[in-house]
Amino acid sequence: MDIEFKSLGEIEKSHIIDLMNNELVRRQMPLLKGDFSETNCDRFVASKEQMWKEHGYGPWAFVIDNQFAGWGGVQPDDGEADLALVLHPDYWGMGKILYKKIIGKAFDELGLNSVQVLFPPTRTRIKGLLRLGFKKDDELMVGNEKFIRYRLNKSDMVTSKD
Repeated sequence: MDIEFKSLGEIEKSHIIDLMNNELVRRQMPLLKGDFSETNCDRFVASKEQMWKEHGYGPWAFVIDNQFAGWGGVQPDDGEADLALVLHPDYWGMGKILYKKIIGKAFDELGLNSVQVLFPPTRTRIKGLLRLGFKKDDELMVGNEKFIRYRLNKSDMVTSKD
């Protein structure tokens, strides 16, 4: 299996639009309102590319066996490093492999000391997140939506051989 991390700008817009309009993906993204159009896609990609220019890091497009599987990584968010992983349902089984690559880049290459994950309260399946060493940190409002913040400190990272 070939896994590549690419710039979102290298991905055909229609693939990103299809992902962001997928009903199962949208259920996990309460801030995503209305149809995700070509204009939305242009703004989205431009904002993610700008993160790289301003901060030296941001999200990638995940390409698995030459197919766009989703996007994510570590992105700056109001002084925090936010871990995002948005995959097409066909690739949901790849989350753990991608997570390990992302977290390695976050802590080893970028030298970050912690990352956060923001989950809507409707996302109740969190045992896997807790097993990785994430701890509930806070509740906050983002864009009129409530989120629960989980934090992983580098010193709390759980490593496993699988």
